[in-house]
Amino acid sequence: MHTWFDASKAHLALFTHRALRHHTQGIFEAERVFGLVVTNSAGRDVPVRWIGEQHVREDCQGRIPSLADWLMRIQPESWMANGQIERFGSEAREDPRSSWIVEVARGKTILGLQDWLAMRDLVD
Repeated sequence: MHTWFDASKAHLALFTHRALRHHTQGIFEAERVFGLVVTNSAGRDVPVRWIGEQHVREDCQGRIPSLADWLMRIQPESWMANGQIERFGSEAREDPRSSWIVEVARGKTILGLQDWLAMRDLVD
């Protein structure tokens, strides 16, 4: 199970690999993969959630972050989004990505950029 939590280290041996499974959703996913309990070598049933929580706490300085905690800290890059944000009219306007990034960082939206723009009628 510990190998499962750390599998992404094979692709990037930096602490950031933990963003894939070291969070609350990853612990629940471990229960889906391994079941609610596993039997240890002494024949005792051990809750998978307990093992997952212990693993994440050890690797994340005592806390169990949410998936949102990890994702909100990703710095958006242009290659991460489909489409292109067009300037409107000939007048110079602030790039709407700036406002969207601020809202995402503050946890005010979970919408992707295109959905956020559409909600504000900034794209067709």
